Amino acid sequence: MAAVSAPEDRADPSTPDPREARTLLYRDLRAIPTGLSGREARRRLVSYGRNELRRRGGRRWPQELRAQLTQPLALLLAVAAILAWLSGSPLLAGAIGAVVALNATFAFVQEVEAERAVEALAAYLPSLARVVRDGEHVSVDAAELVPGDVLLIDEGDRICADGRLIDGELFVDASTLTGESVPVRRSAELVDTTGPVLAARDLVFSGTSCTEGEARALVTATGMHTEIGRIAALSERVARADSPLERQVKRVAWLIAAVAVGAGLAFLPAGLAAGLGLAAAISFSVGLIVANVPEGLLPTITLALAVGVRDLARRGAVVKRLSAVETLGSTTVICTDKTGTLTENRMRAVRLWTPAGGTVEPGTTDLPDDVRLLALSAAACTTAEPGRGDPTETALVDLARRLGIDTAGRDARRRGLFGFEPHLKRMSTVDIEGSGELAVHAKGAPESIVPLCTGIGADGAPFRADDRTRIAERVESFARQGLRVLAVARRGVIAAPVDRGHAERDLRLLGLVALLDPPRSGVAEAIRDAHQAGIRVHVVTGDNGTTAAEIARQVGIGADRVVPGDRLDAMPEVDLDRLLAEPGEIVFARTSPEAKLRIADALRSTGQVVAMTGDGVNDAPALHRADIGVAMGRSGTDVAREAATMVLTDDDFGTIVAAVAAGRRVYDNIRKFIVYIFTHAVPEVVPFLVFALSGGAVPLGLTVLQILAIDLGTDILPALALGREPAEPGLMARPPRPRHENVVRPAMLARAWGFLGVISAALSFGGFLWVLHRAGWQPGDPTGVGSPLHHAYQQATTMAWLGIVACQCGTAMAVRTSRAALRQIGVLSNRRLLAGLGVGVAAALAASYLPPVQAVLGTAALPPVCLFLLATFPFVVWCADELRRAAVRHRDDRRAAGRSTPERRAPASTGASLR
Repeated sequence: MAAVSAPEDRADPSTPDPREARTLLYRDLRAIPTGLSGREARRRLVSYGRNELRRRGGRRWPQELRAQLTQPLALLLAVAAILAWLSGSPLLAGAIGAVVALNATFAFVQEVEAERAVEALAAYLPSLARVVRDGEHVSVDAAELVPGDVLLIDEGDRICADGRLIDGELFVDASTLTGESVPVRRSAELVDTTGPVLAARDLVFSGTSCTEGEARALVTATGMHTEIGRIAALSERVARADSPLERQVKRVAWLIAAVAVGAGLAFLPAGLAAGLGLAAAISFSVGLIVANVPEGLLPTITLALAVGVRDLARRGAVVKRLSAVETLGSTTVICTDKTGTLTENRMRAVRLWTPAGGTVEPGTTDLPDDVRLLALSAAACTTAEPGRGDPTETALVDLARRLGIDTAGRDARRRGLFGFEPHLKRMSTVDIEGSGELAVHAKGAPESIVPLCTGIGADGAPFRADDRTRIAERVESFARQGLRVLAVARRGVIAAPVDRGHAERDLRLLGLVALLDPPRSGVAEAIRDAHQAGIRVHVVTGDNGTTAAEIARQVGIGADRVVPGDRLDAMPEVDLDRLLAEPGEIVFARTSPEAKLRIADALRSTGQVVAMTGDGVNDAPALHRADIGVAMGRSGTDVAREAATMVLTDDDFGTIVAAVAAGRRVYDNIRKFIVYIFTHAVPEVVPFLVFALSGGAVPLGLTVLQILAIDLGTDILPALALGREPAEPGLMARPPRPRHENVVRPAMLARAWGFLGVISAALSFGGFLWVLHRAGWQPGDPTGVGSPLHHAYQQATTMAWLGIVACQCGTAMAVRTSRAALRQIGVLSNRRLLAGLGVGVAAALAASYLPPVQAVLGTAALPPVCLFLLATFPFVVWCADELRRAAVRHRDDRRAAGRSTPERRAPASTGASLR
């Protein structure tokens, strides 16, 4: 039911009769007020089609594929291919061109799969609509709505079809269609036949949201026949913005491109000085460019993010875009609701207080009349039904049932409803009582209801000063027990009030209802994990401060400060910033929607990465503004779920902390395979540098085709497998990474290029020189085609090539952890990585021993002694990095001990000075 209309809002007498309009609409749609039958609805679904928006604008794959071909690294390889062609090396040019095409295709496929993975997550959040079918209220898939359905709309619902209201009144957020942010009123009694369709006061449209009230609507259009469908048909798909991580990686790619081009141009004169012809010098520069390009970087990052999204969905956190995965890992503050997130959201009335009888428990038999009147009025002032609706209102309906009070026919007796208003923290109804008289029933926060009361108790005795003191003490007592407290009041009226102000005045306080909503199991452990990870948890709730503080204390939140809503509203921005910058955690109580938004803004302005939870319509602005808006999938409204970045399918706070851990793991894994990919640039570049610096006396240790075979052959599968690496020990024991920290850090480059890369280069190029030396080669000896040493040269380049592949295996195992020993996560714990390394080694050996591939890559079969030597390379790389990580751990432990030593020695030194 809707609020009673004010006289100035009533329809003009010249407008059409609403009842006549409804009759004609029923006739035209072949519908009835009791709804369609299930069989008729299925027939209409076949005729009208599903209530879905179809994609328009043609195929997008050519544009997306072109985007992959114009990535900086792809453009760099294309330039290298052109140079190779101009230098008279068509085979090399064709190979590089094939690599560009293959890499672009692979990246394109990963992008499409990632997009599909995110879109497929809609299955975790089925959009449901409540309709009347066969005379009963049922929930159906919103895609199965058909014209003629009677749609039930309540506060917080997303309206999923166009329709005309047949009873009730709503306030609707139509900003998706009109751009107007202020909710507009829609009523079944206001029939408009002129003016724009979107402005018609009796129509509702798909894509809008109900912010207040309840009503029934007759569905008139679905799918592409709705107003939003018409707009979608005219609109082009908006391009997806790059995430911060993707922008960082592109900057790194341009940096790599600049370094590669610079190296190629710088060493071109060196090649000419070494006596090479122009064509050979260009080929030499092309080799340097190709060796510096990590071709698999971008698609591997995309896949890692997509895998992270799928893993989070299985855990119960539906992330709506890939970029959110990286943000989750850097979360520093979580602002959480109390009800339904920290608690079970299963309210139950456990205490009743009346002015005459004091406190009683609902299970007590032979309750006095004033207690029964309190329960009756509380249940009358609800819109919930048994087992369905707002948990607080459901608890009040259940209370009446437990006391044997009949609530059947509540809606039929209602003559007006003034819905819950977050700013006022109360609601009221106008009902016909059993005696046939009208009465206003009101419930809400005690501080909102009590000031409106002039009488107290069932007899309506005048309020005295000590009554207010007694009520405040009782509210405080209940709150200290972690109970949520509602005040209930009523007054008799002769005629239905015309507005809220007339209804909610001169009330008679009947008493207090205390409800228990116990903490969720597992929340205390999740809070402890969040604290260990350096994450602060603030409670932002509309509940009483003492109640919220007690629940926070029970789950381990350090709620040493409680800031009530009125104090927060009066607080200047500077003071709020100072308050949030102080250490410790805060309970913000009795907050308004604007307060949530202010808190999110203040935290972000100080550089914090904020995750904000919410479930109501009024939470949407704060969910939009936070870095990670977290909506409740079960108890949350459609509006909140649409505004959020992440939706919890289980409404569990622990899932937020698990999502943070997953975000950190994904980000760590991205860094792991960046180190892995960058490491092999060193052993690929070193042979060209030695060749140039020796003036050609030392032949090239690798061919460009062999480098390409590494970068897009043996390199890709292990890199992809590193994206699925399990979390490293201590992941949630370290502080969050800084908000603006780059994905590529100097320490990573030092490890990749200055340590692992140097070791790999020494092993692979040392193997190259060793094979040549065994064949009797001396610096300056010819090794070209037709020379006696040519076969030995081919074996030497094969040794260098396979040496890099072998070092890849050691590097892949080494980078699985950045600090911990590998045994802590298990050598065999990543089976995908082992399989990828196995495939890479098998492919490399096949390329070395199969004649058709030997002719292309310039490889030759190696004797067993070389294979035995190669088998030691992975262990040398791996063990060297194990020793380095052990030294890092020892250094960090000594630093930690040094920081704690002064604190331990302080008492002794103080004592000595006293003596």
